[in-house]
Amino acid sequence: MTITTFRLPFLLGALLFCIQFVAPVQARPGSAPLAVADVPPLDGLWKGQLKVPGGQLEVIFRFVKLTGGEYFCTLDVPLQKVSRMNVKTEVKADTVRLFAEEANSRFVGKVTADGKQMTGTWQQPGFKVPMTLTFSPLPAMNAKNVRLTPPYREEEATFSNLAVNARLGGMLTIPAGPGPFPAVVLLSDVGPQDRDGTVGDFAPLGMLADYLTRRGIAVLRFDDRGVGKSGGTPAVTTADLVSDAQAGLNYLRTRPEIDLSHLGLVGHGEGGNVALLAAAQPLPPAFVVALAAYGLPGRDIVVQQQATTLRTLGTESAQIEAATKRQLAMLEIIRQTTDNAQAQAIVANMLKQNNAAIDNATAQSSAAEMTSPRYRYFLAFNPVEKLPAVNCPVLLLNGTSDLTINADANLKALGAGLSKNKNVTSKKLAGVNHMFQPDATKWPIVNGQPQPNFSPEAQETIREWIVTQAKK
Repeated sequence: MTITTFRLPFLLGALLFCIQFVAPVQARPGSAPLAVADVPPLDGLWKGQLKVPGGQLEVIFRFVKLTGGEYFCTLDVPLQKVSRMNVKTEVKADTVRLFAEEANSRFVGKVTADGKQMTGTWQQPGFKVPMTLTFSPLPAMNAKNVRLTPPYREEEATFSNLAVNARLGGMLTIPAGPGPFPAVVLLSDVGPQDRDGTVGDFAPLGMLADYLTRRGIAVLRFDDRGVGKSGGTPAVTTADLVSDAQAGLNYLRTRPEIDLSHLGLVGHGEGGNVALLAAAQPLPPAFVVALAAYGLPGRDIVVQQQATTLRTLGTESAQIEAATKRQLAMLEIIRQTTDNAQAQAIVANMLKQNNAAIDNATAQSSAAEMTSPRYRYFLAFNPVEKLPAVNCPVLLLNGTSDLTINADANLKALGAGLSKNKNVTSKKLAGVNHMFQPDATKWPIVNGQPQPNFSPEAQETIREWIVTQAKK
């Protein structure tokens, strides 16, 4: 049995979201049952229409197989502005179970013999409906498929993180001309991500890298540990990732095309916090751009995200308040109970009391996740604690439509932590969500269909600010 345990700072434990694929693969007529080795791989996108009162919602699961053999999985519900909802996977023979903590739902389905569909039932308290998921392969590097040869150099880059003995692989893009150029290292959001930060068929880091490089800024982006061409095992905590950012900076410092005095970090989500932590260390970057970084302690982020998720699902205020109280009680139990076995038993019991639909195995698995070192770390992590040591220029950008990181609360906290730094720019972008997509009405039309893009306002704000730092 392989159990994926990945960085997940946004677990919402009081509500148990349990998506469970029980997938015995169907045998071919007249043949013996498929062997375990014949089970089709899950890598790719699994899309389905969830019928709800008054209409239907598209749900999208994204599976990426890590180098260790386990899967990393996320869930998107575009119409509810849910993106990258984290799911942990458990694979045993031909049975696959997926768990997350951000909604109170379950799906049970079977994979067809050709590996193209999962058919089954989606269930929430008081609601049960059949649903079929259809497989499609993960999109290739979209930008490379649809654009001409770019007006800049592209190089596969390989560098070492000696602190954890890992080789990291990525892409370095260098503007046309002799240089030296200002440069940035891009850092992805939570969870093991590829170099483009791909979610579904949207690749925000790849889009940002292309935009910046076309306009005179060199960019290094890389696969996270255990993904793509990067070795090692996925990092556990935010602090663990600082050495990856430092390794990227050190690699660029060896390149003659790079202006070493204008070498910065641009991080998205958790990557923004990694960038800020790196700026508080020796040999800091020349500047930091933090996109939707969190400024509140982990415990507050968890509670805030639970309330936001329930609100988007149409939950009544009284139910949200009750769920928040249960969540706070559970988090307090985890904080106070240092004995993991005891903490797991209490939390599992609380989960079953809160949701009668879950079984013992699901409750125990979720309780183990919520008492793990990485979750305990996140609950206690204060993202502003190290900020007084950040002396380089900082740009903080958040979107007003971000349902993952509340712009007002987190920008205020980050601003307070950076109050001693006299070169901090903070800006809210109207209508921009956590993925830095603009409002859907502003998406470009491709082949008659609106396609999400990286907010042009955000891209230009980042470019202009970086160029301003370079001129100084």
